[in-house]
Amino acid sequence: LSGNEVAKLHALFDRVKELARSALQASPDTAFAVNEIACNDPGCPRIETVILVMEPGQKTRALKIPKVLDEVMEQDILKALAP
Repeated sequence: LSGNEVAKLHALFDRVKELARSALQASPDTAFAVNEIACNDPGCPRIETVILVMEPGQKTRALKIPKVLDEVMEQDILKALAP
């Protein structure tokens, strides 16, 4: 990847982290990890976005969104949070 492509990817990851922080109304101490993964299960989309939410003193949560990274919106994160 070129430097410009890497910068665009970082911007996409940062955008989704900020959407997650807003959707969760997370404290500044909450850390997020965002990944796009291939899913080979029959009921799964080809690519999904997984957001790990790491809050101090809490068990890490994984939010799975059946969309590619650049299509993720705040309402998708809210939907992933629903029981």
